[in-house]
Amino acid sequence: MTVKKELHALVDALQESEVETARRVPEGLHATASAPSYTLDNAPEDDEPETGEERAAVAEALVEMRAGRGVPHEEVKRMFGPSLVYRTATR
Repeated sequence: MTVKKELHALVDALQESEVETARRVPEGLHATASAPSYTLDNAPEDDEPETGEERAAVAEALVEMRAGRGVPHEEVKRMFGPSLVYRTATR
């Protein structure tokens, strides 16, 4: 018997009162497996106004980038490792 057939047999054997709880298990596994895209797809829209401090930081960063003082993404990955870049991007 394949694993999927075993899972189907287990589901078929559940009592009706257990079905809703059992449904959440694969949903949780699916959400965990695709956590970054699930999180981004379901994140609330940022509705806080940008502060003056944030606007100044963005303006400063743009000046730095236009002056050629930015750090390319590949260099950041070399400096910190891809796991840090991934972890930061998924927060």
